[in-house]
Amino acid sequence: METVKAIFWKPDPEAQKRKCNALVRSNVRKLDRDIQQLKTLEMKTKNFILQASKRAQRNPSQAKQAGQETRIFARELIRVRKQNARLQTSKAQLQSVQMQVNEAFSVRKIEGSIRASTGIMKDVNSLVRLPELTGTMRELSQELVKAGIIEEMVGDMMPDDELLEGEDEEADAEVDKVLGEILKDRLPTQKPVDNLPNQPEEEEEEEDQEEMLAQMRGRLEALKS
Repeated sequence: METVKAIFWKPDPEAQKRKCNALVRSNVRKLDRDIQQLKTLEMKTKNFILQASKRAQRNPSQAKQAGQETRIFARELIRVRKQNARLQTSKAQLQSVQMQVNEAFSVRKIEGSIRASTGIMKDVNSLVRLPELTGTMRELSQELVKAGIIEEMVGDMMPDDELLEGEDEEADAEVDKVLGEILKDRLPTQKPVDNLPNQPEEEEEEEDQEEMLAQMRGRLEALKS
């Protein structure tokens, strides 16, 4: 009897639609949380740059070190902003998928059939490669295949160019632009002080900066996992 039921059972379109919308909303909330964390990380990075600049003004012997630190933090800030822009784009893409999916289900209700959408498949294929969304987007793609909205399962491997995103050192011009934006007329001068011995407090500050950088990079990587 159960076998007969399984043969003649058909999925409920409304139930499929609700499940797809629930998955999309779950992903949107996840992106919103990640975007908020990136905004917090951006503010902290700006403060690190300002603190390094103030330290250079208070103690000219640390100007060179502070100048190097501001550039390191500026590169981190650029990466954070690029990640934020990528997630903002993904959120818009995800909301577009939701609209297209609801439209596809509405067409099925009127015409009694559904046509596979290459547009939705392309967007879902792009989104499922995001480390932040891989799991739930794969589940959404399975539901869309069952509903006939897309024709095949999407892959979960990121293209090489996306995998390498953020790994290259940002151009000096971009770093200068960020520093100019944050420090304005307070850019630290990088006078050579090679003949000055490192004081213990300078070494401690350098260790603190390295620790802060490690924490920032850890937060950024955590958002991708």
